[in-house]
Amino acid sequence: MAMSEEYLIKELIQNNISLQKALIKLVENTDKLNKRIEHLVNIFEEASKHVGEVDNDRMRQLTMKLDGLLDQNRDLAKGLVLLEKYVREKSFNTPL
Repeated sequence: MAMSEEYLIKELIQNNISLQKALIKLVENTDKLNKRIEHLVNIFEEASKHVGEVDNDRMRQLTMKLDGLLDQNRDLAKGLVLLEKYVREKSFNTPL
């Protein structure tokens, strides 16, 4: 065997070893990822169990309060628009 053939074989062996190490890391990382995804799925499953446990009276009270806040917000917005129109009219009608 010539020197270049031996060198080529050694390089192929080194590349094969490097590839195997990379595959091992890939498998390990995939395993870690699968465990984390499984944990995340468990969290979502637990959360879905507790969604049905929400007190309907409490939820109704919160909904009524939010509706009240929305009405107040709507009234404030209308008032601000009217105030802005008034200020614009006064500023354009006032002679300099």
